[in-house]
Amino acid sequence: MKKKLMALVLTGAMVMSMTACGSEAATDTAAEVATEAADAASEAADAATEAADAAEASDDATYTVGICQLVQHDALDAATKGFRDALTEEFGDRVTFDEQNAAGDSATATTICQSLVAENVDLILANATPALQSAAAATSEIPILGTAITEYGVALDIDNFSGTVGGNISGTSDLPPLDEQAAMVLELFPETKTVGIVYCSAEPNSKYQAEVVTAELEAKGITVNVYTFADSNDVVSVTGEACNNVDVLYIPTDNTAASCTEAINNVALDAGVPIIAGEEGIMAGCGVATLSIDYYGLGYTTGQMAAAILKGEQNISEMPIQYYENPVKEYNPAICEKLGVTVPDDYVAFEAE
Repeated sequence: MKKKLMALVLTGAMVMSMTACGSEAATDTAAEVATEAADAASEAADAATEAADAAEASDDATYTVGICQLVQHDALDAATKGFRDALTEEFGDRVTFDEQNAAGDSATATTICQSLVAENVDLILANATPALQSAAAATSEIPILGTAITEYGVALDIDNFSGTVGGNISGTSDLPPLDEQAAMVLELFPETKTVGIVYCSAEPNSKYQAEVVTAELEAKGITVNVYTFADSNDVVSVTGEACNNVDVLYIPTDNTAASCTEAINNVALDAGVPIIAGEEGIMAGCGVATLSIDYYGLGYTTGQMAAAILKGEQNISEMPIQYYENPVKEYNPAICEKLGVTVPDDYVAFEAE
């Protein structure tokens, strides 16, 4: 009996000991969990503080944006204005611009872009293809946005271009539906047998457009003759030669041609040869009609892209090239009247500002 009683006492003592150990272990575990939770909460609070500080710093940040515009003419001027307006609306006086014009010279564009890189600007706008090429050669670090670039694959020598450049480059394109521009020739001048395409040989995007439009017109049985000028010095002579041999001229979105529309118009109008233009600025100066791109809107879109990059909301390497949607058929009433051209009802009359 005494042995049984002793066994019960020992068993009870063991149970109490195990219960105490379990209680201590549970207490230790709970303490560890509480400590880990406190550490996690502290880390979350630190992260929230850092995010708030970053947001506050972003609200106070100032930016310097460099602009390299190839040449002064209506289309590129409008794109630059749209770009500046978009950024100014976003940042107010916290953004400043170093705007420079290369006066149509690619070597000057290279010098401008190198100076912007040396200045360590926060972002570069490259307005027109040679400006983009110069900026790309000058830096692989500073974000570069192009505008009024017809074809990025051609401009940057990218094979099988997918729509996203990658690296530090993105932007907007002014490429219109070239097949529809080619169709305008026969829509307005159904008796056309020969079309002359005139552009600057120094602009690769103009060559690209010329090749596409040539293929479209030749598929319709039209003979196409291509005439190129090296710079503004031989625009008049080349235009004159073309007018002597064709029924209609087509001028793509060519920056040199856009800066010489008065000279082109004097020759073509006197010869009675109508011009289908690649963009509104050229049409306003010497053309009958165009499938119009809104260059201000194109530049504004580019400015919105720039704001997203500067604010850290988007990574430029992942941003696809953006294209202007819904181009409009426009005609130049003054030149149409002088040449006796009547346009269909779906064309909108160009109105100079």
